[in-house]
Amino acid sequence: MADTIRLKIKRQENAESQPYWEEFDVPYQKNMNVISALMEIQLNPVNAKGQKTTPVVWDCSCLEEVCGACTMIINKKARQACSALVDQLDKPIVLEPLTKFPVVCDLMVDRQIMFEYLKKVKAWIDVDGYYFAGPGPRVPEKVRRFAYDLSRCMTCGCCMEACPNVNDKSTFMGPAVIAQTRLFTLHPTGEANKEERLDAISGKGGVAECGNAQNCIQVCPKGLPLRRAIGEMNRLTFSHSLKKWLKAE
Repeated sequence: MADTIRLKIKRQENAESQPYWEEFDVPYQKNMNVISALMEIQLNPVNAKGQKTTPVVWDCSCLEEVCGACTMIINKKARQACSALVDQLDKPIVLEPLTKFPVVCDLMVDRQIMFEYLKKVKAWIDVDGYYFAGPGPRVPEKVRRFAYDLSRCMTCGCCMEACPNVNDKSTFMGPAVIAQTRLFTLHPTGEANKEERLDAISGKGGVAECGNAQNCIQVCPKGLPLRRAIGEMNRLTFSHSLKKWLKAE
């Protein structure tokens, strides 16, 4: 392994400015990840031409692939920079911001739209009080396991980045939001708001706009059962819409 590694980074000063490429050579350390390399640039913001420049901006928090904040495109694949080990990546390492979200600066994007969609489908459990109400209802193990898998979503945006139906001409909410809707309809307490959630996911931008490309399954870092969640939401929304139509007759 060479003493330095080359990073080719797509940079952008703000949302309105034009992007440009800048390359950096950073000292190599065994077992370093992409975040470590970016921190080296932060310590010494000099590009590969030896010119002084501004530190590269990126986002991170947990550094253990839980928060999803450091998601970016690394060598043409959306993934987390904290778990992307330099030794396992082709060189030069090419870093770009996610394309399905507005760029804030350099590699940092604004994922607010995902959280707005989660609010639209009411991705939470309402509680009646803050007192101990005793043990909750028993949940079958198969349901519990499925729900746990869905709960591991970290709203990283990888699935939206890979989905061809998420674009500037579409209002599709994306696989993560559909999966979270399924999670909260599975919950014994959350089921009380099931019809409200189904109304939200049946309308514009909902599950019917999924093109079944299944790219999301390939890129999800947590291996969420997105195919099953989307399939079940298709079935539930169809039944829900049919019942509403029959009642209206």
